[in-house]
Amino acid sequence: MYPKNRQQNLRKSHNDITQHLLLLVIPLLLISILTFVFIDADKAYLYLLLICAGYVTSYAMTYYVHKQNMLRLWQHLDQVVRINDTTYELVNLSNQYDSEKAFLDALLQKAVNAIDDAEMGSIILVDYVANRLQFESVVGLNIDTLRNINFTLEETFLYRLTKGRFDKAVVINNMQNINAKSTLTEDDQFVLLNASSKQICSTLSSPIRIEGELYGMMNLDSSKMEAFGEYDINLVNILTSEAANAISLYQKSKKIEIMANFDGLTNLYNRKKFDAAILQWKHDAALASYIVILDMDNLKPLNDLHGHQAGDDALLAFAQSLKSMWHPNFLVARYGGDEFVALCRGPIETLEAQINQLQQDLALLTPSIHFSYGIAQYQQDWQMAFKQADSNMYQQKRLKKQTSID
Repeated sequence: MYPKNRQQNLRKSHNDITQHLLLLVIPLLLISILTFVFIDADKAYLYLLLICAGYVTSYAMTYYVHKQNMLRLWQHLDQVVRINDTTYELVNLSNQYDSEKAFLDALLQKAVNAIDDAEMGSIILVDYVANRLQFESVVGLNIDTLRNINFTLEETFLYRLTKGRFDKAVVINNMQNINAKSTLTEDDQFVLLNASSKQICSTLSSPIRIEGELYGMMNLDSSKMEAFGEYDINLVNILTSEAANAISLYQKSKKIEIMANFDGLTNLYNRKKFDAAILQWKHDAALASYIVILDMDNLKPLNDLHGHQAGDDALLAFAQSLKSMWHPNFLVARYGGDEFVALCRGPIETLEAQINQLQQDLALLTPSIHFSYGIAQYQQDWQMAFKQADSNMYQQKRLKKQTSID
């Protein structure tokens, strides 16, 4: 729909042939009349020819300049719309990306496509904890090589050219000269210039700020000298501003997703997410599926004797042990309170051996953690399997209580 409207608007922006004829013929008629009125007939034709030739030439040049300006304007609008479409698409499709890195990869690829003469690019993130920069996404560059570079914000040309403010995009049209003034080692400088099959000669770098804090920077690279200008700076400023909004929205949507699907204490699936994940479970003809319910025996005594923090620590230790033992091959969730549930594949002897070993390991902790469990085979009827596993778990609890009484 957009390309069709664009062509219609572009045609409307230019005068049609009738208007051009009117703009040419009417002034020429007036000039002809005035020429024959005020100039001798012998010289009128010569003057008229010169005036008409000058007028037509001037009109043609003016029209050509106007047309070129209109074309440049449309090209600019095309790029701005393309950039807006890029970020709009990313924001609306953000839930399709499994990780922030995958989201940044898509963003960078679209940025390289949106800016003329950009052949390669990278997104560099700021690691404030380690006080260093990390190459997170690249297009046309060797990311493994670039990640061997150990450098800080103060060593970037963006820091030097903005005097540490990181408040605008900058263009470097001769990368060798700018790197020569760097505090990076010669090896690191060589890697920066030769991390691609084509040597980087020009770079357009723009900071990415999210809620006022520097998140990272986007670099668009070219093998051409002086590939970027003020026009490209304006475009990339729009792009990174929209990109910052897109990244911020992506992060917020992921936080909401985590809050909705994961238990806040243990980071395991919550009941809602686990029940939804069951529907995607694929049965294996070679290995039977089993539901395992595990319930702590001593959470209340831990809370009473050592406080609720000790109880939370025990739940977290229990959850981390389950996660390291079965995730990501199986589904593991905190189903509620001190009850955990897992959906696993057999053989059952292996699962029981793993659970028994886990009971021994947790019993050695200080304070110790004890739990009971129940297993039932899951074929088609989830409710029946869950009920059977729950019954087996409570039967084990009763046996423990009887044993302790005896």
